[in-house]
Amino acid sequence: MRFRGQYRFAEGVAKWQRVVEATVQREADVQATEQTIRQVVQEVLSQLTGRAPAAPAASARWGVFDNVDDAVAAAQQGFEQLSRASLEQRRTAIDIVKRICEEQAEELGRLEFEETKIGRLEHKIAKLKAIRTVPGVEFLRTDAVSGSHGLTVTEYAPFGVIGAITPVTHSLPTLAGNFVNMVAAGNTIVCNPHPSGARIASEGVRRFNRAIHAATGLENLVTIVGNPTIESAQQVFDHRGVKLLVVTGGPAVARAALRSPKRAIVAGPGNPPVVVDATADISNAAKSIVAGAAFDNNLLCIGEKEVFAVKEIFDQLMNAVSQHGGYRLNAAQTAAFSAIAFAPPKEQGGHYQLNRDFIGRDASWLAAQIGLSIPSETQILYGETDEHNPFVTEEQMMPFVPFVRTNCTDHAIALARKYEHGFGHTAIIHSRDVHTITKMARVMNTTLFVKNGPCMAGLGLGGEGYLSFSIATPTGEGVTSPLTFTRQRRCVMVEDLRII
Repeated sequence: MRFRGQYRFAEGVAKWQRVVEATVQREADVQATEQTIRQVVQEVLSQLTGRAPAAPAASARWGVFDNVDDAVAAAQQGFEQLSRASLEQRRTAIDIVKRICEEQAEELGRLEFEETKIGRLEHKIAKLKAIRTVPGVEFLRTDAVSGSHGLTVTEYAPFGVIGAITPVTHSLPTLAGNFVNMVAAGNTIVCNPHPSGARIASEGVRRFNRAIHAATGLENLVTIVGNPTIESAQQVFDHRGVKLLVVTGGPAVARAALRSPKRAIVAGPGNPPVVVDATADISNAAKSIVAGAAFDNNLLCIGEKEVFAVKEIFDQLMNAVSQHGGYRLNAAQTAAFSAIAFAPPKEQGGHYQLNRDFIGRDASWLAAQIGLSIPSETQILYGETDEHNPFVTEEQMMPFVPFVRTNCTDHAIALARKYEHGFGHTAIIHSRDVHTITKMARVMNTTLFVKNGPCMAGLGLGGEGYLSFSIATPTGEGVTSPLTFTRQRRCVMVEDLRII
């Protein structure tokens, strides 16, 4: 009789669960569905058994911590759980993050725009939706070699807890893209975001962890320092529980990471030049330059920063840019704008100082600073300069593009090489001469080299390939993928397992 009663009890619970699932799936929000089912089923069980429902295992903070030690400890516990999980559970966690980024892109993009106050809202949204193209578990592989002496298998294993620094320019997109790559490889993450993008990064971590726990039971696959500082970044660099550093940010934090005794994957600075020769499709070149330089108000490190065009087509190109959303400044306006966008170097041989109030602002706002009233839908400002203008020599992150007239293609390529500064980041050419394209590619030696398209094509957005918001130029990993965040482990069987 006791066994039969237990059977009826279990059957009743199962029936209740089916009813609850059907009801919740019809009425609940997609992101919260599985969590809601679990909560309601717990309440039903408590009514049937007379016991209070168990408290959720995950922290109420859902991965957001006040200090580095707690964040690393939670990420380590998350790594231990992930190590026992299946590849299918990894895939589920990644799919959840991609789904949240796509389905909640408008809300999350608006929150990031309101917090950082830089860039363009529509492009904040677009960057989050693009997370669906970041490679995940499907990118992993196993290598095997067999011969007369047996079989050797090389697996790509996780490091453990990865310390990640994310920039204000793409706070949540960088964090989400890193999550997809790093968790696909079996790692967990502790993030120290740029302070000016910390709220949106923390909100993303909460949403990711809550939904992943509801679906898989896995906790703290990503944790974050809720109130980040320079000191907390250094603590992440130095923490014994952090096995690998990944830094996407400015020159100062990149240099700090490179000084760490840990292995560091660092996305360094760039100043991407564009060369346009006499064979180029001028309309396509103009359209591409505007599209790339205008994207998120030129916050992209791969964005078109300066253009070197040969004299034969220079005027034609300048006219074409205005037909694709550019507003041309005359010589006096260009000089006036350059003077307020940059302060002179403080010492001989030093760098111009960028006016940070201008970073990521709309073209119409920038124009207003020199007394111009232009349409709000203007994509970029542009004007002719010489090669010594600070907009040419310095990396800037605003929608103004300097155009430099060159004597010939070789002159243009030489200037492109000079003002890319050897960063090895990104270069772009518009040409239909294969010899010229090949020559520039060899001379520039950059991680990304884009031909006849906007800069975004180099990251799979309008070109072939995959997306990442972390492009490791100084440390050589290039456009990061799940394999970037693995270490090789070799397993050798001597004499046996070769079956042919």
